[in-house]
Amino acid sequence: MKAMVYRSYGGPEVLEPAELPRPKAHVDSVVVRVKAAALNPADLALQAGALDDAVATYFPVVPGWDIAGVVESAGPAATEFAPGDEVVGYIRSDVQHAHGGLAELVSADVRTLVHKPSTMGFAEASGLPLAGLTAYQAVVHTLDMRPGETLLVHGAAGGVGSLAVQIGRSRGAQVIGTAAERDHGYVRSLGATPVVYGDGVAERVLDLVPCGADAVLDTVGQSVVAATAATARPRARVASVADIGLPGVTPVFCRLDGDDLRAVADLAAAGRLSVRVGAVFPLDRAADAQRALAAGSTGGKIVVSVAD
Repeated sequence: MKAMVYRSYGGPEVLEPAELPRPKAHVDSVVVRVKAAALNPADLALQAGALDDAVATYFPVVPGWDIAGVVESAGPAATEFAPGDEVVGYIRSDVQHAHGGLAELVSADVRTLVHKPSTMGFAEASGLPLAGLTAYQAVVHTLDMRPGETLLVHGAAGGVGSLAVQIGRSRGAQVIGTAAERDHGYVRSLGATPVVYGDGVAERVLDLVPCGADAVLDTVGQSVVAATAATARPRARVASVADIGLPGVTPVFCRLDGDDLRAVADLAAAGRLSVRVGAVFPLDRAADAQRALAAGSTGGKIVVSVAD
């Protein structure tokens, strides 16, 4: 099968095409023909070797954790899925090896997959898993948003931030989102009130909610939470997916949870969750897709189209 691999740590320049053996379906796994794979900053960090002390790596590595595709074959105990089923998966592994989404086929544990929302195409659906899980776990579990509360999302136009806005709205919260002015139309379309981040942002938020937000989610980092501390109520719940270790701020790490992934897919299927796709690259241009992700110049998810 065709795949993109790296045989040593580095940037997009180490990514190269390869022919690999067809993966096998184990007893409780399925083989998925990948239609689309969304890229995430974690892909670049792992490929650069930033987590070498924490994650075992066996070259060559096929990168990519987020996929959307069609089940091609299933193991005898993988009764949740059948050939022909359209699925979305968060196929993160405990080790880095020839197993990721930038390949025509991948063998995936059934616990990593859910049925693809019929409301979404493959490119859009591939952007759900990591960002969707992170946003859902932050808004629902860590911040425990409730109807009538106010949620402030920093980075509301980004991958995690935009999904957090929509999940907060689905919980009945009023959402305010900081974003660049060029993205205000998009943030408004998600149901949030957009605010320009920068000098005076605290005053602009407090004009909207004079008593401060009930909860704050930071997806930007760069000490945004500290710089906007006045926007939160005295006992507000504050979480960050970007700045870890700040006092009074709960860090959020994405973890694979089948129930949460199904909840994210169900929201999408109900038309309450959408993914903005910024650009789609063919498999043989996956290195260019990584460069686009690193540059951050394209609004929305960067997706690699693996098969038509």
